[in-house]
Amino acid sequence: MRFADVIGNADVAKALISMADSGRVAHAMLMYENEGCGALALALAYVQYLNCSSPVGGDSCGECPSCRQMAKLIHPDVHYVFPVNKGPKTTDDKPTSESYIKYWRELAVANPYFTEADLQRAIGIESKNGLIAVAEAKAIISKLSLTAVADGYKAVIFYLPEKMNQETANRLLKMVEEPPEKTLFIFITHSPEKVLQTIFSRCQSIRVMPLTKEEMEKTRAMNPFDDREEYDQFMDLFADLMRAVTSGELQAALECGEAVAGLESREKQKAFCNFAGECIRKIFMVQQKMPQIAGIADQEQEFYADMAGRCGKGFCMRTITNIEKVVAMIDRNVSSKILFCDLVNRMYLSIWSR
Repeated sequence: MRFADVIGNADVAKALISMADSGRVAHAMLMYENEGCGALALALAYVQYLNCSSPVGGDSCGECPSCRQMAKLIHPDVHYVFPVNKGPKTTDDKPTSESYIKYWRELAVANPYFTEADLQRAIGIESKNGLIAVAEAKAIISKLSLTAVADGYKAVIFYLPEKMNQETANRLLKMVEEPPEKTLFIFITHSPEKVLQTIFSRCQSIRVMPLTKEEMEKTRAMNPFDDREEYDQFMDLFADLMRAVTSGELQAALECGEAVAGLESREKQKAFCNFAGECIRKIFMVQQKMPQIAGIADQEQEFYADMAGRCGKGFCMRTITNIEKVVAMIDRNVSSKILFCDLVNRMYLSIWSR
């Protein structure tokens, strides 16, 4: 991917180009974003630019052998790590990213703005939590110990390092601290506060800004998993829930919680949680007087403005934390009805217990 093809975040692209041109290439970088805002696209464009044999006009040429390999995500010196688990698309007993690399490439080439849910669907682990286990660290260390195939940078792009456990981080730590010459680690996170401090503290941090609504529409057109019917269903359910909670109608709010618990699968329940979390973040952005970067559709502007006025300052952050806890509990066979009724109660009390 060339920088010219990246949607949004022109300032971040300029900063990355400047770093490459000046030779100030950080060996470990952490890019943090709201889900689907282009950190992966920027990382791919950056690595392609660094390894391009004929860069032109502050961008990669797109034509040299290295660029052509990057376009298909098959460059021999660029490796990808992402959360995985056992699933029907691999027979590996201890799967790593390499077990699913075919599906990663297909998804990322088609749409580098995909979400975690999109990735889970692509690799067939919708019903499980993806993890970055210690076997992944062993595989990366082994790959980076080999001599580079091409005359350029070796790079490892970690998608969602917050899914890495302590043992995995410990295995990687020395390599991240003292990598081989011309070796680059890029970590892409949606929750920087959850990245282990041993990794976070050794990275140069770059904030990838939210996309505008026009830019989000462009990325949505690229998404093979986009489902307008599901979006409308979730938006109606979320709007009913928020209106009930903010109006003090606890019974109506609990009925909304039961409706979410009644969705046909745990995967659908988690998808709603992820959707609701993004909606709450939009409310927060409106409260912070930054609606222009929240990516809100024109027909939803009035709703978000109304909700921002009804919710207290701490409501959004508390609710996002509570939603994340529900997502973590869904796969542990906890009653969905209990989980979502408890979530609704917490949302209600966050507003009305003052």
